[in-house]
Amino acid sequence: MSDYLYLYRGGNRTGSPEDMQQVMQRWIAWIQDLQAKGFLKNAGEPLEDGGKVVRNRTTVTDGPYVESKDIVGGFSIITAESLDQAAELSSGCPIFDVGGIVEVRPVLEFNL
Repeated sequence: MSDYLYLYRGGNRTGSPEDMQQVMQRWIAWIQDLQAKGFLKNAGEPLEDGGKVVRNRTTVTDGPYVESKDIVGGFSIITAESLDQAAELSSGCPIFDVGGIVEVRPVLEFNL
């Protein structure tokens, strides 16, 4: 088993309070299902808009400013047998219901 990072990108974050509540309930159910099946290592956290970008150790600017489809809205870490299985497990993610994507990245095992 290896670790994989899910980066949640884009997606429409607008709608009625009822719509947003339904989306949140789908997220909770999906995360709980991954956890119950033993795949979830870290549920991660949603990210707020904005932040800072640091370049060259000293240059700090507001941002990140990217196209809305590229905005990272949150992350999770899962454990799976392979990259293919990790990608398959992401297929239930509710972000697809609002036009977003899941970037699935292997976490490099780093031994100190």
